[in-house]
Amino acid sequence: MRSALHPAGVAVNPVSAEAPPVASLLAEITAGLSNGRELETLLSQFLAPIVRLAGAQAGVVRILSEDGAHMRMVGDIGLPPAVRLAELSVDRNCGTCGEAADSDAPAWSADMSSCARHHPTDARFYQDCRRMVAVALRHRGRLLGLYNLFFDSEAELGADVQIVLRSIGELLGLALHNARLERETLRSTVMSERKFLASEVHDSIAQSLAFVNMRLPLLQDAMQAHDDQLSQKYFTDVEQAMGSIQCNLREIMTNFRATMDPQGLLHAVRGLATEFQQRAGFPLQLQCEASDLGLTVEQEVQVFYIIQEALANVCRHAQASQAWLKLSHRGSHLDVRVEDDGRGLAALAPDGSAHFGLGIMQERAQRLGGVVEIGLRGGGGTRMRLTVPFAAPRQGDA
Repeated sequence: MRSALHPAGVAVNPVSAEAPPVASLLAEITAGLSNGRELETLLSQFLAPIVRLAGAQAGVVRILSEDGAHMRMVGDIGLPPAVRLAELSVDRNCGTCGEAADSDAPAWSADMSSCARHHPTDARFYQDCRRMVAVALRHRGRLLGLYNLFFDSEAELGADVQIVLRSIGELLGLALHNARLERETLRSTVMSERKFLASEVHDSIAQSLAFVNMRLPLLQDAMQAHDDQLSQKYFTDVEQAMGSIQCNLREIMTNFRATMDPQGLLHAVRGLATEFQQRAGFPLQLQCEASDLGLTVEQEVQVFYIIQEALANVCRHAQASQAWLKLSHRGSHLDVRVEDDGRGLAALAPDGSAHFGLGIMQERAQRLGGVVEIGLRGGGGTRMRLTVPFAAPRQGDA
């Protein structure tokens, strides 16, 4: 069997190459799981030291397909090009791989004839291979992938090495599990953001377009009747509605382009306060009672967007002359208040539901386990209150 190749194309002699210390390899894999590296790169990176540790001549790492019927190759070392193409996708139940998939223990085989029959493109590789082991990648009993090691000798691996190979399978299984969770979370987040965007467009634009659609036939009738006064009235209505649509669209684009400040929520909120005063033309009093808000990064992002939407509502609809933004700790919760001295609840619909993004704020708060409340401010105006539970007890809290 030919010598193994490093993924970068450098020849490596698996017999003479020094095997990495077991503890060092396990520590490196564990560190790799926590630093956010791309999954397939992570799996491929650790294949070479695994091959050296076991004294193998070739290795493959695979992940289970979405339909659960196949194993897709995501990395290999030491495979001839023709074999690599043949091994890109294999049946989940095929031979030794199927045995490993159905068992908690690594599956060994000294007979490669089954693989040779399924992939006859380079029979010599399978003829030269004396033994092959398949190790499942699992997390909490769930099969997520496996890796294969190919040997050109029949020498037995020590029990300690076999235990390490199984431990590596469990660690890489954890990586696959986390990657799937991240994909599901990302998919859910994208769908939620699309829903939020649709709601914002409906509240800010669609209603105005419906108004324009109703006014245009009236404008046409007035023009055909040569009623200049009525024509001018309807034309002014359409012109004002189109101006409002343009303004709202510009604000939507500004809000959705805005990103969370990498320095954290407090720094981002100060930026929002400065921007608000420039756009609104009246003062915003900002009060932050804590230097550490005790939120996760995801919570900070959602709270940022809720505050941004609340301030946008004040700017657009409150007709206020003063606004206040306050962030404070209340036991196990963060308390955020946005207040103004404007029109009060006149900005709400008759049934008490909110216009212009209040529904979006409430949905974001629910995702955080929090609550958004809208009510009257003492002395006139509106108060928006957001309460968000801390992710974990903070030092100093009872």
